[in-house]
Amino acid sequence: MAEQTAPPESTGAIGAISAGPPGPAPDAPPHKPDAAVVRDALGVGIAVGLSGFAFGVTAAGSGLSLLQICALSLFVFTGASQFALVGALAAGGNPYTAAAGAFFLGVRNAFYGLRLSQLLAFPRALRPFAAHWVIDETTAVTVAQPDRRSARIGFTVTGLTLYVLWNLTTLVGAMGAEALGDTEAWGLDAASPAVFLALLAPMLRSTTERVTAGVAVLLALTLLPVLPAGVPVLLSALAAPVVLFLMGRRGRGTAAAIQKETTEKKGGRDS
Repeated sequence: MAEQTAPPESTGAIGAISAGPPGPAPDAPPHKPDAAVVRDALGVGIAVGLSGFAFGVTAAGSGLSLLQICALSLFVFTGASQFALVGALAAGGNPYTAAAGAFFLGVRNAFYGLRLSQLLAFPRALRPFAAHWVIDETTAVTVAQPDRRSARIGFTVTGLTLYVLWNLTTLVGAMGAEALGDTEAWGLDAASPAVFLALLAPMLRSTTERVTAGVAVLLALTLLPVLPAGVPVLLSALAAPVVLFLMGRRGRGTAAAIQKETTEKKGGRDS
């Protein structure tokens, strides 16, 4: 009778035969269907893209020409900065101050790009074109994806949908501004900031982030009546270093108090 040979057991070494059925790697990211990614991206792109109508109306009410309005949406394409610019101009602010406020508000997109460049890893030839779509909404959709494939789909669908809709509705809003009459009475200039806040609020998870946002809002509202249009937006950025400094001092003070209490207890036991 032939001797039976037991199957080799897995030792964990490279090339060893596994005794059980193969399974997914323990650290593999969860899979998300492409259709679900497209659905989420379209939802964000359509919802925010329609607010381009509000920008077109507001920009026309501030005195910009149709060509200037469309150029802003085509080449600037960052809603909050566009609204900041036309809002400052409508309030009688200096054009250079208004442009500076819009510029510094848009600088955040550069920091988004540092993160998205690692997640998306687009070929070098595509990066200049992709950079034009690095905004709040595309970043929010991209970073929520579990893997690179889903991130690329989410970024592309959100960016394309939003860019096309934003520019079309900007044109419609600018051309139809006269039919609406007094644009300030409609409060359409608040549409894009409201959407931006709705996207930002769920991302404020830590105490430091919430405190920083609160201080920035207080600074902007306090300085708005006394400074030229556009300047309060710039100065509200000071909230971040101030809060970080105060939180750091508080943390060091707490650590020192704990260390002192520990030392006193240890000294009491030794005596």
